[in-house]
Amino acid sequence: MSFDPRTTPLPRAPRRSGEQLVVDPVACAGHGMCAELFPEWIDLDDWGYPMVSSDDVPAELREHADRAIKSCPTLALRLRKRA
Repeated sequence: MSFDPRTTPLPRAPRRSGEQLVVDPVACAGHGMCAELFPEWIDLDDWGYPMVSSDDVPAELREHADRAIKSCPTLALRLRKRA
């Protein structure tokens, strides 16, 4: 099967929201709820504290990010607009 640019659609890059998920390390208590709600973007370190991607959150995952932010018991997550 060969690639024909006239008939083969190109893969689309994910739309970016222009916002980055950030963690306030002072406020975070390491509950880990954010990683359970948004595992596509948040991993936990060995002590249970979140490590988030520094990329912009894709628009398709914005709803997941909002859910993790609203569920954080210490309000340590937020979305920051890229300058």
